[in-house]
Amino acid sequence: MNDFNQKDLTDAFVELIRRAATQLPADMEDALNKAQAREDEGSAAKGAFDTILLNVKMAREKSTPICQDTGTPIFEISYPLGVSTRKLADQIRAAAAVATQRSYLRPNAVDSLTGKNSGDNTGEDFPTMHFHEWDEPHIHVDVLLKGGGCENVSAQYKLPDGGLKAGRDLEGVRRVVLDSVMQAQGKGCAPAVLGVAIGGDRGSSYIKSKQQLFRKLEDRNENEELAELEDRLYEETNELGIGPMGFGGKTSVLSVKIGSLHRLPASYFVSVAYMCWANRRASMDISINDEGVEVQYA
Repeated sequence: MNDFNQKDLTDAFVELIRRAATQLPADMEDALNKAQAREDEGSAAKGAFDTILLNVKMAREKSTPICQDTGTPIFEISYPLGVSTRKLADQIRAAAAVATQRSYLRPNAVDSLTGKNSGDNTGEDFPTMHFHEWDEPHIHVDVLLKGGGCENVSAQYKLPDGGLKAGRDLEGVRRVVLDSVMQAQGKGCAPAVLGVAIGGDRGSSYIKSKQQLFRKLEDRNENEELAELEDRLYEETNELGIGPMGFGGKTSVLSVKIGSLHRLPASYFVSVAYMCWANRRASMDISINDEGVEVQYA
């Protein structure tokens, strides 16, 4: 039996959730600081960034949630051969319950049929988990806390779209991404990080778009065409003037990340996962050595 199956990793998952909920990643905070510096003194945009950055600082210092909407926890787990994904899933659910009891998460999981809150952020397919077997000897876990407000303004388009004059090509993708940001305005708690997926079916396209949100803001797409489109959309979305929280300003989007999937000839979907400025993600690597379990957070 794999050594990981003998270990209870619940505490490690609790700490991962705490870090995601209370500590904005360094690349996100740096991008917010740069955006603040670009805004005019005395403007509503400058004031919004002042408040956002103070909130980020206080949340980290007090180990309290960055936002009252602590979102849907989405886990991406890579694991070596032989690890029981059922046991990992049980430990993740247990960690979500502990994190809720400690107020790192707000109880958010509501039964869609009865309206009853589970009270501990567990329920049918809640939290969300995606497992990926790989050849590495350790477990790698990424978590994203996806807020409800920004999820509400996420969008999926089916190309061609006559109303937007968007065809089945990258120019069509560009047009619908710009439209999604224009439609969102400040309702998704701008400035946003946009995760975009081209292709797939409706379900896989949405999953792929959210997976883009795990990328560091400074990384560059391996596909040069997509890298150029990411750069162009970053510039053009920030020309829309929506600004932080919709108050107007020079920064409406902090980054655009695009991935692609194979698709059927009949379908051409473009999904846009809109993530608010509180892009709460964290990761950890878990390995086993002679001294026991070693956990490294990032």
